[in-house]
Amino acid sequence: MRYQQLGETDLNVSEVGFGVWTVATNWWGKIEPDDAVSLLQKAFDLGVNFFDTADAYSDGYGEEILEKALGKHRKNVIIGTKFGYDIYSDTPRDGHKERAQDFSPEFIRHACEMSLRRLGTDYIDLYQIHNPKLDALERDDMFELLDDLVKEGKIREYAVAVGPDIGWFEEGEASMRERHIRAMQIIYSILEQEPARQFFPIAEEEKTGLISRVPHASGLLDGTYNKDTVFEPSDHRSHRRQLWLDEGLKRLAHLDYLTEGLSSTIGQIAIKFCLAAPKIVSVLPNITNMDQLQEFVAAPESEDIPQEFLDRAFELHDENFYLEPVEEASAVE
Repeated sequence: MRYQQLGETDLNVSEVGFGVWTVATNWWGKIEPDDAVSLLQKAFDLGVNFFDTADAYSDGYGEEILEKALGKHRKNVIIGTKFGYDIYSDTPRDGHKERAQDFSPEFIRHACEMSLRRLGTDYIDLYQIHNPKLDALERDDMFELLDDLVKEGKIREYAVAVGPDIGWFEEGEASMRERHIRAMQIIYSILEQEPARQFFPIAEEEKTGLISRVPHASGLLDGTYNKDTVFEPSDHRSHRRQLWLDEGLKRLAHLDYLTEGLSSTIGQIAIKFCLAAPKIVSVLPNITNMDQLQEFVAAPESEDIPQEFLDRAFELHDENFYLEPVEEASAVE
């Protein structure tokens, strides 16, 4: 495993991290708790030191399972969690729709204390503002509170996770240019390149470290799906299967040159593609089984992608893979 410094923070993270949402929710299929713990522990054994979760993942379970799996290794792991969604109200979540958000200092302090308790730790390495809108990023009191939490030693660094889906350029730009965030989590993949490519020059100027999630475009680039794939009703891909999967497979057909010209798997190529981008220091693939884990953690050491291959991928994306325009469908987190 290789490690990089996350922007100008003092966090050195593994180039392949572990997005805990795949084992903490049923959005990627049901994973039994014991299997989830085994995956997290095996990832640590293979050199993964960055584990990304959120309080909103199954109402705190995404933090609890991380403590259960890796609590004894706390000093050797970097934990990223997130805040902003009100998981403490009595209003149940409506399917995959976003919950109400609360970025008041009082709420954030309470959320932080609860996350610390669930994680079984007295500090959080990377505390991320979870999918903020512009009005949240304009709140001076939120950033003053976050600075206080740093001074108190409850968090080491804070960051922004832009989302929940593709887009949110204004939020990402404001986070870097106006709030000078030192780290930001974005969506980026061979199939979903914008607005991430617009973020890269800004990140270079502001020295912001970037984390890329869903590098396999919700599974299209990990070699597991075909036109007959069926998702469970709880899987977040099920409600958009027709558009997302059918159109995605058409795009995927144009990428055969990558697997034909390189010795790596398409899953490894997808990760290397992200790591080749400016300022992206860690990638969070969706890991649901041991085979995927071993394949993906080997990606940083796999064959580099030649620049002409990267340029061709950029061109294909810019030309919509030479397909008729369709409504965008992307990962939600």
